[in-house]
Amino acid sequence: MGRSLVVEADGGSRGNPGVAGWGALVRDAGTGTVLWEGAAPLGKASNNVAEYSGLVAGLTAALRVDPAADVEVRMDSKLVVEQMAGRWKIKHEDMRRLALEARDVASRLSAGGGSVSFTWVPRERNKAADALSNVGMDGRTVDRMVGGAGPGPGAADARRVEEAVEEIIDPTPDDVSLQPATELRPDLGTPARILLVRHGVTEFTEQGRLDGRGGADPSLTEAGRAQAAAAGRATAHLLAGTPARLVTSTLARAVETGAAVADAIGATPVADADWDEQSFGDWDGVAVADLVRNHPDELAALRNDPAYARPGGETHEQLQRRVVAAFERAVAAGGVTVVVCHRKPIMVVLAHLLQLPHETVWRLAAAPGSLTAVEVWADGNASIAFTNRT
Repeated sequence: MGRSLVVEADGGSRGNPGVAGWGALVRDAGTGTVLWEGAAPLGKASNNVAEYSGLVAGLTAALRVDPAADVEVRMDSKLVVEQMAGRWKIKHEDMRRLALEARDVASRLSAGGGSVSFTWVPRERNKAADALSNVGMDGRTVDRMVGGAGPGPGAADARRVEEAVEEIIDPTPDDVSLQPATELRPDLGTPARILLVRHGVTEFTEQGRLDGRGGADPSLTEAGRAQAAAAGRATAHLLAGTPARLVTSTLARAVETGAAVADAIGATPVADADWDEQSFGDWDGVAVADLVRNHPDELAALRNDPAYARPGGETHEQLQRRVVAAFERAVAAGGVTVVVCHRKPIMVVLAHLLQLPHETVWRLAAAPGSLTAVEVWADGNASIAFTNRT
């Protein structure tokens, strides 16, 4: 029988697509000792391509350690784990190519008498691979085999492992990234609470027209103002006097809804353009019914392809980058933050927390004037208290 190994892999892109790199390591499953670690730059690539590249490198290293190993792959990318497990489809050509490479290495391990399984882990339990991926994004290449393929590393090998890891990751005494998963300490403190409020309706909402940043920017209708007032009352009821920051997008309908919420909770709103709706470019103001009738293929691409953008507009990936950055700022601030924004930014936050693939995000509902609440702890764990409450 071969050894039991754990592969931890990750990848990242500063821009998505942008400057990319991968990082991975191989541990002895029994002792947690690092046997190999690697990192490399990828030039310009997407996050998903970088994650798959880390997976391929980690499996290849496991094959080098022991060609008959039983390997558990741990990654914080729900997309990669579900696709490699065969539960989700792989649509993009670059990802499909890398997935085939990973499956080829997995089949070689299986042919030697080993096996490969895939496990999703929270980001906080993948810190070592994440740190190595940043080394790759910084332009450095690491390929360090420490333990080898024997029955297990001795004391000298173990010391070299720790020195190698410290050189790359430089952990602090409180860093748990190199501890076995069972030793991770959960955060039992007070989470940051984010209340997401969708704006009330405008004429465009009522007419079923696309309405992104850079478009006509209509104001609330009478019905929209009533929804904004109701959202304010509901927010005040939920907060029950708890102090909260209030952030809105820069678009008129969110600013006006935010003013109603501000009156109800006694807060001063601050506008943040990162919470704006996606820009639909030359389709801003166009009725969805007309697009269904006249441009069904392009509309399907806008919904299903995160890299597709209309002329003058944004891709979903661009929207996702700015919204997640704004969300993480709100979480880092702690306490309670009320964010008045739009349907797609709310979808992005929920998909980010639930690790949903792009093709399923449209299943998340956020009605005009609705409230969605999430809680995030310092260890990265999160809870979605409720969604789409009106």
